[in-house]
Amino acid sequence: MKLTRIAIMAAIAAASLGVVACGSSDSTTTAAETTAAQTSNETIAAVASGNADLSTLVAALTAGDLVTTLEGAGPYTVFAPTDAAFADIQSTVDTLLEPGNKTDLQQVLTYHVVPGIYTAADLKDGQKLKTVEGQDLTVTVKDGVVKVNDATVESADINASNGVVHVINKVLVPPTN
Repeated sequence: MKLTRIAIMAAIAAASLGVVACGSSDSTTTAAETTAAQTSNETIAAVASGNADLSTLVAALTAGDLVTTLEGAGPYTVFAPTDAAFADIQSTVDTLLEPGNKTDLQQVLTYHVVPGIYTAADLKDGQKLKTVEGQDLTVTVKDGVVKVNDATVESADINASNGVVHVINKVLVPPTN
């Protein structure tokens, strides 16, 4: 069960990454340009689907039946793990994407989603954010570096019509009870 949860989390993180990283593969694009490009009429799900680098996220969202949710009105804040974060746990991602693991996949993915919009400026040291999955994420801010649990925010405030995405460097795994 623990391996399954990790795999699901990885799949969710990959899916979240797709949402956040849209358009970030061009190293000459500034953060402001990326944010401006993301501020559109596209939903979080559409932003992810429109980026070839987000195929794992799109696959995870599809397998978890969460595309419709991220196309909805929201608003949502998504903490999206990078492709590198998912690559570190690829076998777990593969396991989570198996049809029999849909519930675990949904748990991991929804642990990366918070109802409401929290921009980087809104995130405060010690803040607790209740996820759609039902458990809290803890924000840490030190020397201008923002972390959510043990993941560092690498790119913040990528806007979509129904929320905001923050790219993180690790897959978040919900604590087991």
